[in-house]
Amino acid sequence: MMTESSEFLSSPPRKTVRFGGKVTDVLSSYSQGNTQDFELLKHQLSDPEIKDVQILNWLHELRISVTYLTIDYEQLVCIVLKLPWLNRSKEVVEEYLAFLGNLVSAQTVYLRSCLNMIISHFVPARLIISDGNVHISDSEDEDEDVVAKFNTCHRALQIIAQYVPSAPRFLMAILVERFPFVNKSPRILECYIHNLLRITVYFPVLRLEILELVIEKLLKIDVSASRHDIEDAEENASTANRKNCATEEALFNMDEDEEPQEKGASVFYDKMVHPAADRLDLCLSVLFSYIKDICFPNGSLDLNKTKDVYKDLLAVFDKLILPTHASCHVQFVMFYICSFKLGFAEAFLEHLWKKLQNPNNPPIIRQTAASYIGSFLARAKFIPVVTVKACLDLLMNWLHSYIDNQDAGSRAFCDISVHGPFYAACQAVFYTMIFRHKQLLEGNLRKGLTYLQALNFERIVMCQLNPLKICLPSVVNFFAAITRKYQLVLCYTIIERNNRQMIPIVRSSTGGDSVQMCTNPLDSFFPFDPCVLKRCKKCIDPAYQLWEESNAEELKRPQQPVKGTTADDEDDFLKGDTPHDGMVGITPGSFESYMKSPSSSVGSPPVKFLQRPF
Repeated sequence: MMTESSEFLSSPPRKTVRFGGKVTDVLSSYSQGNTQDFELLKHQLSDPEIKDVQILNWLHELRISVTYLTIDYEQLVCIVLKLPWLNRSKEVVEEYLAFLGNLVSAQTVYLRSCLNMIISHFVPARLIISDGNVHISDSEDEDEDVVAKFNTCHRALQIIAQYVPSAPRFLMAILVERFPFVNKSPRILECYIHNLLRITVYFPVLRLEILELVIEKLLKIDVSASRHDIEDAEENASTANRKNCATEEALFNMDEDEEPQEKGASVFYDKMVHPAADRLDLCLSVLFSYIKDICFPNGSLDLNKTKDVYKDLLAVFDKLILPTHASCHVQFVMFYICSFKLGFAEAFLEHLWKKLQNPNNPPIIRQTAASYIGSFLARAKFIPVVTVKACLDLLMNWLHSYIDNQDAGSRAFCDISVHGPFYAACQAVFYTMIFRHKQLLEGNLRKGLTYLQALNFERIVMCQLNPLKICLPSVVNFFAAITRKYQLVLCYTIIERNNRQMIPIVRSSTGGDSVQMCTNPLDSFFPFDPCVLKRCKKCIDPAYQLWEESNAEELKRPQQPVKGTTADDEDDFLKGDTPHDGMVGITPGSFESYMKSPSSSVGSPPVKFLQRPF
């Protein structure tokens, strides 16, 4: 036979009436073994249609009873922490925040649970639309108040930290645990990363760890989306869009004042077609916005704050980015912050230089550091010629010293496993020359050529280590054309000899063994190859040097007088001898992508990070 209390529990509770008795009485009764009122309290708090007035009453009583809420009442506290408080009135929100502060101050055992609850709201809620028992939609909550909810969550964290100063120490593990899977929707990742970075504003002690966490996750996305796959996806989408536009133009008459090129254009102009690239682009642009807002709090550079952020980013660069091979875009965080002031760019170059020349570092790290030096010098518009010269001087002196040390040894032969850092440094020099030779000769051709001749490229090229055999063929061929044009060194004889002596590599395939030529024995890459992410390009392009196809064409034509020089000066140095034959064939490699790079587009600066709408 059913008792009165069991009938009450089995029937839906009334929404506007609560049972009698105070929370303190219920807790006291529960401690004496009477669970009836305690179960009723849990049942009413779990009601999904609970009213604001009811929540206010419960929260007020719970707040003044927190000293009784020991671990024995964990079930009740968990129910309270699951209340939908963020969607309620301002009065409920304020009362709930006060309850959280009182709870963690009186019962620190619930600190982790409270932090976990707050962090769970760092992503927008999901909205499930169903037709009967079938889910027909699973879209993201587009609540206009989502920013206000995030603001409230950050207030809650700061309130808890006021009562428990050690809260940030426990927070980091929860942030790692709660990080969404990298294949979640771009919006979920964007919101979570935005909120993580915002924590560093009021908990600066966590900034290094949070930056490390964010960049680690972005690297996972980056290495899963190769540049080739992203470009193919964008090209295929562009081709399909042009076909659709052509079809529409054929079917419909257009008014004269309409612009055909706008027809069929996507409203999501910045959206990437490649799913992983779109996630990376959106999340990386959030990181760029954060960096800019921290470094430019009032529209002008705050040097001290920028130094602090630079140090943290450099630490993450050493730990995560530098050892990661084949990342395409995450490393642009260093490019971006270095563009703010020349001093940071020079500090970054010096840091890489120390990595390269230190024999205690693993060879692969030294080689990668050399790749970063060459790519950074070539691509950064904000690096002046005087800095380029200083770096070339350091690299060339080191290369000459390396050759001096090898001449008397038994390892003075071409071997990438022994001399990997040497070849990487050579390639960095060659690559820098390809992009910067015009600036090095600008103003005074005689003086510029004298400087280049003093670098003694001939000794590097002619040495027994034979760097032209190991460096990327595309780089070698452009470097050979430049040095021949200005009569610095003749590389083509060595290139032809190396081609004849090239050892084929046997690779196993499904149809049997196949013989292939190894065109990239150094396994080199250029970290600052052009950014293909649409949103991030707006931040990078203003400071970025694109490869111009005219650069290659000019190498085939006779040298024209450089501004500030006379024809006599050119006759003295060049004697009219320039290569008239075509360029040596360029083997496939990352450098070839520069020949197809789009023209630079300068976008508007990122919006204020902390005020960014969602």
